[in-house]
Amino acid sequence: MIPLHPMMNQLSDRDQEFLKHKKKQLLYSKGENLFKQGAFATYVMYVQSGLVKVYLQTAPNKNINIRIAKPGDFLAFSSVFGEDFYTFSTVAIKDAEICMIDKEGLKDLVHNNNEFAMRITTNNFKCEAHLFNLIVSISQKQMRGKLATALLYLSAPEFLEDEIFNYLTRQDIAEFAAITTESAIRFLKEFEKENMVKLKGKDIEIIDYPRLEEIAQKG
Repeated sequence: MIPLHPMMNQLSDRDQEFLKHKKKQLLYSKGENLFKQGAFATYVMYVQSGLVKVYLQTAPNKNINIRIAKPGDFLAFSSVFGEDFYTFSTVAIKDAEICMIDKEGLKDLVHNNNEFAMRITTNNFKCEAHLFNLIVSISQKQMRGKLATALLYLSAPEFLEDEIFNYLTRQDIAEFAAITTESAIRFLKEFEKENMVKLKGKDIEIIDYPRLEEIAQKG
């Protein structure tokens, strides 16, 4: 039995017992899809460990990366309230322990546990705020600003603990910025020459946050 993430461990014994009969726990290897955009949404996914890339398939062989789901995050939570199909795709970028929760069972739990519902709402609000920032970046910023914004997001403390850049290709980074892979590589080299980042293999270390933030803000 995979141990639950602390967020789920905060449930009462009664709720834990209820949830035990409404979930399945699975291991996904790096590179394995959890679900695909457009598939029927039977379960809500809960990330207990590992990292999961969330992305939109916008055209054949063209994706936009939305975010990285980390331990404590729900995936496809909107299916609890009537969304019948997954609206995005997900793939493990690091071996992940996933709890698949029956959406009707989770809906009952949310209705009956106000504290748990508030924790989920707070978490979903943070995801929503990130989506708004992503829309602004994609629609209004130049390519350097888009890449700077993506690098700052991926360099958040919770991701750096996992050395996340070692799990991402240059194409992944480009798809977080909504630019071509060639442009991402070129601007990364420019940022390095300008002493804003340090490149070492796949790893990217930000060494001048204020300048990169300025580029991200100005777009």
